Amino acid sequence: MTEAVYSVAGMSCGHCEAAVSREVTAIPGVTSVTAVAKSGLVTVASEQPLDEAAVRAAVDEAGYELVGPA
Repeated sequence: MTEAVYSVAGMSCGHCEAAVSREVTAIPGVTSVTAVAKSGLVTVASEQPLDEAAVRAAVDEAGYELVGPA
């Protein structure tokens, strides 16, 4: 199990958190996602380290911008 924290720009509410969580959870190997709009941080637990490009694509699909690892 591994955990990574990413900084995401543009989240401002619970709907934003849910949208990002839903898209990132769809990445194969992801076991849990916690998005916090107030801090702009998304914590992702996964079976193995994730490819940042996959996380970036998922966040983009949700309508937000991955700034990078926190």
